[in-house]
Amino acid sequence: MFPGIISFPARNFAERKSDDLQRMITGIIGKPNVGKSTFFNAATLLNVPVANYPFTTITPNMGNGYIRVRCVHEELGVKDNPVNSTCIDGTRLIPVRLVDVAGLVPGASSGRGLGNKFLDDLRQADALIHVIDASGSTDEEGRLVKPGSHDPISDIEFVRKEIVLWLKSLLDKDWSKITRSVESGSANPVKLQAALLDKLSGLSVDEASIELAVHKTGLKIDKPTSWNDSDLFTFCEKLLEISKPILIASNKCDQATSKDIITRISDELSGSVVIPCAAEAELLLRRASHANLISYVPGDQNFKVIDKSKITQAQKNALDLVQTHVLDVWHGTGVQQAVNDAYLRLLKGIVVYPVEDETKFSDKKGNILPDARIMHQGDTAKDLAFKVHTDLGNTFLYAIDARTGLRVGADYVLKNNDVLKIVSTAKKG
Repeated sequence: MFPGIISFPARNFAERKSDDLQRMITGIIGKPNVGKSTFFNAATLLNVPVANYPFTTITPNMGNGYIRVRCVHEELGVKDNPVNSTCIDGTRLIPVRLVDVAGLVPGASSGRGLGNKFLDDLRQADALIHVIDASGSTDEEGRLVKPGSHDPISDIEFVRKEIVLWLKSLLDKDWSKITRSVESGSANPVKLQAALLDKLSGLSVDEASIELAVHKTGLKIDKPTSWNDSDLFTFCEKLLEISKPILIASNKCDQATSKDIITRISDELSGSVVIPCAAEAELLLRRASHANLISYVPGDQNFKVIDKSKITQAQKNALDLVQTHVLDVWHGTGVQQAVNDAYLRLLKGIVVYPVEDETKFSDKKGNILPDARIMHQGDTAKDLAFKVHTDLGNTFLYAIDARTGLRVGADYVLKNNDVLKIVSTAKKG
């Protein structure tokens, strides 16, 4: 669609370091040949292999994407100089972790294709971006077919089912042993939550999620021997919804057949987050931006050419196509929105700014608003202290709201855009 993309420089860019990156991870999933790796490249500016055939991605690729939010420095009337993130004209870009895994085909949970490897690569993901071919031009195996001839809704269904079957397979083998341990009749029986957590270790699943999944199915948590095979499948469905929520990135939205298909997907899957995407267009814009040919921040609805004399005719033609077929139609490429929604909507993230000097909004080196942390809705001031440093959490005394100068306690529930100083005995000492 955008032939000029190859004429823009493709290179690897240094990743900004942040200890936030290992806390929340979003996996990019989908069948082969739908543009997963292009989406990943567009979000991270890494150069993983991209080709027009199935299973281009064999090993998982890990890289930094960014959450785009409005920085608080304008509201506070200060000029910031971030350390763990970037601020461009009031837009704060906060690094997050993305992983691109091998394509999934029907039967993957039974080992077909690269199935078992694909699924194991998703263990640590907290949320999933499911990239689909919204043009309907690839079949279930990822082979090219006539545009509009394949229904992407079937892909959404089979990918979700394969992940559920994979979760179920982790429990099936020892299900009898698990149920006996729960209903042993001993003085200290094992709780089902603890028994399942042991089997699902390393999957970013906690006991609360397991308990909620059981509650939503209406099954008896203290009588797992009464569960049949269908019950266990239903439980795994609910657990997937809770522990690894999925967003649909409807890629190739610039194709002629895509608009009607995306409308139908949004109507039929009204309970899902569905975002139109043009990953190839985003990759072109980001490469052009890094080559200093255009002014563009990920997620912008427009771009501006910096110097027309430096752009070739092929590059101009490609940029014009992006403008007319993507930005004018969809008001963005959708890639940044998908990453934002994964962290801020699916994972209920908020952004908080820890500082060391609450009067200057700075760290001890004088950097203004140096740090932007992605926390969960419901997290507390003490949770923030632990995220900044374990010692601060262990020796937490109180926090100071930099806006009001007031002290808040350990159980203070964080709000989006809070600016807080953590006070602890470790700091005092």
